[in-house]
Amino acid sequence: MNLSAQINRRTEDYQQSDAAHHIHGFVDQKALNAEGPRVMVRGEGLYLWDSEGKRYLDGMSGLWCTQLGYGRRDLTAAAAAQMDQLAYYNMFFHTTHPAVIELSELLFSLLPGHYSHVIYTNSGSEANEVLIRTVRRYWQVVGQPQKKIMIGRWNGYHGSTLAASALGGMKFMHEMGGMIPDVAHIDEPYWFAHGGELTPAEFGRRCALQLEEKILELGAENVAGFIAEPFQGAGGMIFPPESYWPEIQRICRQYDVLLCADEVIGGFGRTGEWFAHQHFGFEPDTLSIAKGLTSGYLPMGGLVLSKRIAEALVEQGGMFAHGLTYSGHPVAAAVALANLKALRDEGIVRQVKDDTGPYLQQLLHEVFGNHPMVGEIQGTGLLGALQFVEDKATRKRFANENDLAWQCRTFGFEEGVIIRSTLGRMIMAPALVATRAELDELVDKTRIAVDRTARIAGKL
Repeated sequence: MNLSAQINRRTEDYQQSDAAHHIHGFVDQKALNAEGPRVMVRGEGLYLWDSEGKRYLDGMSGLWCTQLGYGRRDLTAAAAAQMDQLAYYNMFFHTTHPAVIELSELLFSLLPGHYSHVIYTNSGSEANEVLIRTVRRYWQVVGQPQKKIMIGRWNGYHGSTLAASALGGMKFMHEMGGMIPDVAHIDEPYWFAHGGELTPAEFGRRCALQLEEKILELGAENVAGFIAEPFQGAGGMIFPPESYWPEIQRICRQYDVLLCADEVIGGFGRTGEWFAHQHFGFEPDTLSIAKGLTSGYLPMGGLVLSKRIAEALVEQGGMFAHGLTYSGHPVAAAVALANLKALRDEGIVRQVKDDTGPYLQQLLHEVFGNHPMVGEIQGTGLLGALQFVEDKATRKRFANENDLAWQCRTFGFEEGVIIRSTLGRMIMAPALVATRAELDELVDKTRIAVDRTARIAGKL
């Protein structure tokens, strides 16, 4: 079916067919079928259009992934050219191909120098699945096969496959069969919700020390790695206190536990640095990547390894019994290569750091700093989070904060802006190519949605 025919098809037809054949993620499917999903048919820059012709400013970059926005002709041209030349071949049978080689050359020119190898996957979830086996295999190779346990954080998110959901700390996912043995968790560094009378610095150190306590409880000789997002994404765009990451790194080094950063959301310029761990000033042993690697134009992820891990696996490990049919897919690699070149050559990451990122943070504080509904504003670069609060002085949260945030999200759609609700927080992450005018529109329409919510909550 061509594009014209798609656009002319009735929305109700799409919705009925969707209900007949699809189970969507993280939604009550029965309720969605009754409501009917929104049908997106076109994207250009930061904007999307649905089948009814309504335009939305996408304040979430799809799912934190369309760094370059929609409709980039250079990315679609890269895909078409690669399809014409070599649409697919695998990386088994002692083979490789130019697209994946050139992508890796560029990727490692952008990464800090202590990283050397990557295992490509199709998504962030797969990257974190591969992480567990790779970390355990590393410890086998270096003579410590008993080091198997991975430690994650409550309310962290690392994907929705079995092992990835186990690494994450979303308890409702665990209850739906999402747990495996040899995975433990510590508390999240969410000062606003859990800090009590502690200062952010005190709370950050206390949360970090939970890792040491958990390692000692389990036995350092049994703990393989600690995995965390530099900032929590799906958990609510939660930024840890500045005292947190230095202490986490100290503990991992002291007890010889691998420090694994999930950069699926934070990577590729989102914070104004190429990778979020650079913004927070720590040095992980592994990086899980995806999303912004291709700007979401094709599925691709990867697990980046430090030289320490890679050299052991290559020089001492023999055969690593791992592989994916589409690992390093040539078309995905070609798109990723074009995407990273654009981010680099057009100065987009630098622009986020020096111009649009500070501008967004300034706007958020100017507009929401004294808002009766907002108790805390967090963010950096093109990331922002607004914490809903019933009482600012005591940091008391609304008992129905989930419902209020969901209502605010719904109001956002009505106003023509896509923002996300997570617990009692409204979060945004626009494409890195956003202009100041588009950021003005994003914040203004978000303000209208928050004001409408505040009236429901009796705050305006």
